[in-house]
Amino acid sequence: MNTTRAHYHVQNRVATVTLDGPQRKNPLTFELYAELRDWFADLKSRSEIKAVLLRGAGDDFCSGGDVREIIGPLTSRAPHELRAFTQMTGDLVKAMRACPQPIVAAVDGTCVGAGAILAMASDLRFGTARSKVAFLFVRVGLAGCDMGACAMLPRIVGLGRASELLYTGRVMDGHEALAWGFYNELCDPDQLVAHAHDVAAAIAGGPTFAHAMTKRMLHAEWAMPLDEAIDAEALAQATCMETKDFRRAYEAFVEKRRPHFEGD
Repeated sequence: MNTTRAHYHVQNRVATVTLDGPQRKNPLTFELYAELRDWFADLKSRSEIKAVLLRGAGDDFCSGGDVREIIGPLTSRAPHELRAFTQMTGDLVKAMRACPQPIVAAVDGTCVGAGAILAMASDLRFGTARSKVAFLFVRVGLAGCDMGACAMLPRIVGLGRASELLYTGRVMDGHEALAWGFYNELCDPDQLVAHAHDVAAAIAGGPTFAHAMTKRMLHAEWAMPLDEAIDAEALAQATCMETKDFRRAYEAFVEKRRPHFEGD
């Protein structure tokens, strides 16, 4: 049986995570869910990593939960075991959103079910015209409220569009995904990973303490009234002004050169 593995490679302060099971379009397994959850949770202590690139091996991103290794076994599990599974998958998204490093997803080919959730939970998404994104849960008799989809997807594409995707489970092609704001940009398939890595590397070369603060506040301010958000941002920005990177940027401006940020 071909089982998807995750491979991790760090270069230029960017950690590339590759879902590697291309024979079956890189499906997720129980073990892989838990492994990814733990890896993303551990990023808080991985100061050498400044950004993450998430991709699939071959011509696909991820086909979601493996039908043979996940969907089938779930039909015979006890209620408390089902809750443990759904909580674990949700914890993966929580770890992705809580890690300080921005996550860039490179999406080609199939990106459906939990695979679409992984792309959704990333900070930036680059796709291809041939890619196919679908939140398939309704097609297997489940609700669209999976792994934070009802909270996050409307904020990306809008409530009406998210409702359509979650109620119908239909496929969104690359051009539609770009027009709806799910993708930041479309790339040629042979340039996708390289371009996404370049963007991740550019982020990694920036003021990473400030990037982490931006990610934290984007997440925290979802549930804040505007006045509270403004006050929270005042505190966050004042904290960033205490960093050495802030002074480096000023000194570089005065000396008419590009700043070299170190993340402190």
